[in-house]
Amino acid sequence: MQSPLTDVNASDPSATPPDGSPKAKGNGRRDRWADHREQRRQELVGAAVQALLRHGPEVDMEQVAAAAGVSKPVLYRYFADKSQLWVAVSEVVAARMVDTIAPAVEQVREERGLVEATIDAYLGVIESEPRLYRFLMHQSGAPGIHQVIAGTSRQVAAGLARVIGDRLRTLGLDAGPAEPWAYGLVGFVQAVGDWWTTHGQPISRAALTDYLTALLWSGIEGVRASADLPHELTRAHERIVP
Repeated sequence: MQSPLTDVNASDPSATPPDGSPKAKGNGRRDRWADHREQRRQELVGAAVQALLRHGPEVDMEQVAAAAGVSKPVLYRYFADKSQLWVAVSEVVAARMVDTIAPAVEQVREERGLVEATIDAYLGVIESEPRLYRFLMHQSGAPGIHQVIAGTSRQVAAGLARVIGDRLRTLGLDAGPAEPWAYGLVGFVQAVGDWWTTHGQPISRAALTDYLTALLWSGIEGVRASADLPHELTRAHERIVP
């Protein structure tokens, strides 16, 4: 006779039944339905993004439904209300920003380039999809969207702080300023980016990147100067080998 310790189905009625049993079939159907529902939800979010690009931040649910080729009641099967849909859209926009900025930051091996790459990547996202960025920033007070924006800022700043900390340690400097400096950089560029897109990008992306890099570069330079390093050591670390 098989031991109850090895025969989990005999001793535990909640254990997964063998394939082909009614419970297994029921679980499979539920999993397939959940997958289908999630896929459909993502399609509707994509349609909302397209509607935003077409109609701007004032887009309504009827325009989203038209872009998706469904009725408004179908939208409300997947999203309780308009704000819930906009939170889902903001998550898509935020993910695009992180996916663009994080790799650019990781590839840099020189301090000034680190600042420049972060600014340029951020402005690049805005330049490519200004309507989506305006929507995200101007809906920042809406329920749920504020948390998405704050979470994205934290994610970018945390990655940036780690890279800045590595650079400072490579120079033999205290890495303590890395985190506040990273959060300051993200907040500063975010505010300038909002101004830039709201005013129709009156300055080219390249020029604005240069202006902001020149202004913010003093952060690392200031930390280095305050460490009172000998001149020869400072020059030896000007170029960091990957």
